[in-house]
Amino acid sequence: MRPKSFDDFVGQEHIVGKNTLLYRAIKYGTLGSCIFYGPPGTGKTTLANIIANTLKANYVKINAVTSGVSDAKDIIQRARQDKAMYGTDTFLILDECHRWNKAQSDCVLEAIEDGSIYFIGTTTENPYTSMTRAIVSRCRVFEFKAITSADIKKALIRALNDKEDGLGNMPVEIDDDALNYFSVACGGDLRNALNSLELAVMTSPVAKDKKIHIDLLTAEQSTDRKALSMDENMYYDFLSAFCKSLRGSDVEGHYIIPKD
Repeated sequence: MRPKSFDDFVGQEHIVGKNTLLYRAIKYGTLGSCIFYGPPGTGKTTLANIIANTLKANYVKINAVTSGVSDAKDIIQRARQDKAMYGTDTFLILDECHRWNKAQSDCVLEAIEDGSIYFIGTTTENPYTSMTRAIVSRCRVFEFKAITSADIKKALIRALNDKEDGLGNMPVEIDDDALNYFSVACGGDLRNALNSLELAVMTSPVAKDKKIHIDLLTAEQSTDRKALSMDENMYYDFLSAFCKSLRGSDVEGHYIIPKD
């Protein structure tokens, strides 16, 4: 169910909505290297793939955990050949880009500078603190937000009706409260919601009316409640808020232990 075009992409209106910077850059073919960061399941890799397809460019997708300097150099060499021979641009899409060390990041700097490749990194970590400054300074950074329950519900309905890639060929009948539960319990992670829906459908028997009924109980059993997602920045924000609450936001305030 990974969207293949902007028409099927849900959420992130602040990034891909009409008249936004990214929308205009894609429309006029002026998009440079960029970094997408945000929670998992919010469409970072999907949007990178859609951009490459929309601009009719080659794209190579690698993972920072399993790739090294030699892989990047091979991609750059091939990209330069394609650009010289066919005039075709190449997008290097790097998942979990914060995992690259300084040597790995430095090997693509020249290629980004001279336009041999366009770099799109995706990460769940804040790139300003988890990536080398040299590569971040050469990229436009876009922050992804958790997908709203309304957008997730829209994507789930599309999955239920899609006969080619989704569950449209199965006689699924889902209660409204179950659908609402899927859209809320995933915590803004669309991938988690789709996986939970698929698990519920595939593990539910066909009833006497030849329908697969998904009720609220089935939805609850098929969904893992996500723990609070908290990166290092948010952790210190919480600590700061806690300290401010103790001293009433007074910079000179002190916490006084009451006497017995």
